[in-house]
Amino acid sequence: MDDRCRLYLITPPVLPAGFEDHLAMALDAGDVASLQLRLKDAPDDEIRRAIERLLPIAQARDVAFVLNDNAKLAAETGCDGAHLGQTDGDHPAARKLLAGKILGITCHASRHLAMEAGELGADYVAFGAFFPTITKETVHTADTELLDWWSEMFEVPSVAIGGITAVNCGPLVRAGADFLAVVGAVWSHPEGPAAGVRAMNTAIGEALRGA
Repeated sequence: MDDRCRLYLITPPVLPAGFEDHLAMALDAGDVASLQLRLKDAPDDEIRRAIERLLPIAQARDVAFVLNDNAKLAAETGCDGAHLGQTDGDHPAARKLLAGKILGITCHASRHLAMEAGELGADYVAFGAFFPTITKETVHTADTELLDWWSEMFEVPSVAIGGITAVNCGPLVRAGADFLAVVGAVWSHPEGPAAGVRAMNTAIGEALRGA
């Protein structure tokens, strides 16, 4: 497992026109470990078309392409894996379906859910939200103590999510988060997505050096 904290990029809720170019520029701007396609409530046909457009861009750059919510569709379309919430289908069945591929599971702020996910064979557990976010309603709030405990006790990587920016990510990096999941910090960056990726990587590096 890589010792450094890396960026886990999530697509915006609605893909704008010309998004392929924005994505390519973002992925070319600095280290990005994974890209999650997250189109909530979109029909499968729309998601399939998005996968066809975006998956080659990510895979050409050795960025893992993960589909949100739907393990079956991820397997059918050649994605590198799937990210499932607590109510997104049968997790054990998804683990079997995605054998050899990535399975990430949302665990909110729950140690119990995270341990269950680890025992199931999840490739990562996602904790959050750590900060307020406009991407989705904040129901569960996590803190850095959870990340610190998980990194000390378990080898399964953790993903921190929820309102993370270059300004506030330092404590999460120092607490042991393996990945930082971001949306607005990149896609809403005032100087564009590439600048957002550069800013996040710079902040991660500064946090690690100051740890």
